[in-house]
This record gives sequence, structure tokens and C-alpha cells, in this order.
Amino acid sequence: MSISVTGLSKSYGTNEVLNDLDLTVEEGSFTVMCGPTGCGKSVLLRLLVGLETADAGTMTLNGIDITSTRAAERAVGYVPQSFALYPHLTVRANIGYPLQLAKRPSSEIAKRVDWAAGVLAITHLLDKTPDQLSGGEKQRTAVARGLLKETDIFLLDDPLVGLDYKLRERLMDELKAIQQDLKATFLYTTSDSLEALTMAEKLVVLDQGAVVQKGDVFDVYNAPTHRRSMELVGFPKANMLPVSRENGKVHVGPFELHGAPEEASFVGLRPEALSFGQEAGFLNATATVQLIEELGGEEVIYLQAEGHDLTMAIATDGSRAAKEGDSVTVSVDPHAFVFFDSANGKRLNTDAALGEAAQ
Repeated sequence: MSISVTGLSKSYGTNEVLNDLDLTVEEGSFTVMCGPTGCGKSVLLRLLVGLETADAGTMTLNGIDITSTRAAERAVGYVPQSFALYPHLTVRANIGYPLQLAKRPSSEIAKRVDWAAGVLAITHLLDKTPDQLSGGEKQRTAVARGLLKETDIFLLDDPLVGLDYKLRERLMDELKAIQQDLKATFLYTTSDSLEALTMAEKLVVLDQGAVVQKGDVFDVYNAPTHRRSMELVGFPKANMLPVSRENGKVHVGPFELHGAPEEASFVGLRPEALSFGQEAGFLNATATVQLIEELGGEEVIYLQAEGHDLTMAIATDGSRAAKEGDSVTVSVDPHAFVFFDSANGKRLNTDAALGEAAQ
């Protein structure tokens, strides 16, 4: 089943959370919605579930308008951010509670609870109560309960937030496997861009209540169409460098260009686009190494160049390419710069305006 919202708006007093939002989630896709806290991700899911009422707009599931449908009649499975477990009920009873409310036969409830517990590897916990569970076990219980809804659409609201990364990594793999096994439509929200890149088949970037980009996860990362899309998606975060002009020269942070679009005020640069040393046709700048983070086979290096902060990410064979305090030369292919319109944040076409790298 597909999800479609058109012109969806929601405000709380003077706080506009969603603004004329349009979005389609394709049937059978694992779609991840990524954006900062407060951008409207949770509110959108609550509107789809029926826990909130939209101020304007329409919502459809598989072409059927559900805008005014009661929450109990909406065929969606929902996993909220909070565990929302009943403390006096066992894990078994918590998982099966939605089916109990729907007055399903006891034999059916038992069978489906056993299935969900098996998928989430919590069968051994079924007779425990929430106070006997770890945070990860509570989260698995909440996810299992959400999966018991008889539907092909599941909404998961940042379900792994607050868990340690090792557990999050394991649950990410499990959720992707569950989605593929069910052949269901998953709409999953997160504020963590690394989690989004890891899990998404389709990626939606939401900011200030509006979709700034949507598409295949690799396309969104490699070809951002909006400044906020590039800022919000990627780890380490993209460098955002100011464009300045003086005496006929154009500077992008510490780098000098022969030309740039007049509308541009900021440029995005992925950390992996930077390298050490000088290369023909590349732009060069002298920088000082401020901090180095070791991430297994990768180093994240924080630099300062002519008053501008730069983040570089390079593959490593275990030996450090530089050390803190070193003065180094960094270079970048000018075609790695992504120019954004200062007025609306949209990406600019720079093919004709970029010019040659300054020598």
C-alpha cells in the first residue's frame, strides 16, 4: 500500500509545524524521513495514525482518503518514540494488547504474539514485566507490538533513539529484514543522518515542516538539490563555506576561484572531497590540523584554514596521515563545490560559471 499526503498543514497556536506538505511513499518501499528535532516528522506520523487532526490537506492510503477516518479504522501499524508499555502487563500481554482490543480469538493472539516475539528475538522475555527489561528489550517489545497490526503499512517514529549504537546497529538490520519479509511499506523517521543513510531505500529530507528533497538514498547524498539537504544528510557533516568577492576575486572559504554564480552565498563540500597535498587543476589552501578522530579504517580530521573550519574524511591503513598541530596543504577539485542560492537555498547550476581553478 502507498501513502500520499497533499497540502497537509498543522499548527499549534502560532507554531506552524507542517506547511502545505506534499509527499508520496511508494508501495513496498523502506522510506526514511530524516530531519532535525522539531521539523514535523513525529507530527506527520501522528496525523497519519489519527492521533492528531490536520488543519488542512488530505491523506490517502492506497488511494483511499483517510483524512476524516477514525484512528481505530486506519490500517496502519505504529511504533511511537516512547515505549508506551503497560507496566502491570507481561511482555506477552503488551504485545498482544492491540489484538485483544480488536477482540481477536485467543488462539490467534497467541500465534501472532509468538511470531512477533520470534522475529524480534524476545521469546524468552514473554513472561517478564517491563520493569525487568533493559532499554533495548523494551524497544523490541514496542516494535513487536507495532508489527501485529494487520496491515501493509507501518509507521516507525525514531524507534531506536536512546539505544547504544551496537544495539541500534543490530535492530537496524533486523527491521530491514522484517520489512523485506513482510513486503510492507515502512515509513521510518530519524534525526540521525547516519542511521538514515544506513537504512533507507528512499530518503525524504524534511525541514521546517516541508520536504526539501526526496529520492533514492544515493541520489539524495550525491546530488543534493537544496542547502538543507546537504547539511542534514551525511556523516561527517558537509562543510558549508561562505562565498566572498573582493577586487574581482572569488573566495570559497580559504579557496580562490576565477568565477562563481552571482546568486551564491554558500557552498557545500563533502569531507571526503578534501585531500592532502597539491594536485594539478585543484584548489589549494594551507591549514592547521586541530583534531583527529580515528574511526577504524577512516580518519576524520578537523582543520582551520585562514579562519575557516574544515572537516576532512580520509581512508587510512592504520598509520596517521598527519598529527594535531601540523601545518598542511589541502586540496579540492573545484567541481566538488555545490553552490546554493542565497535567497531560497536551492542548488545552482555552475557548469558555465565555475571557471578554472586559481593557480
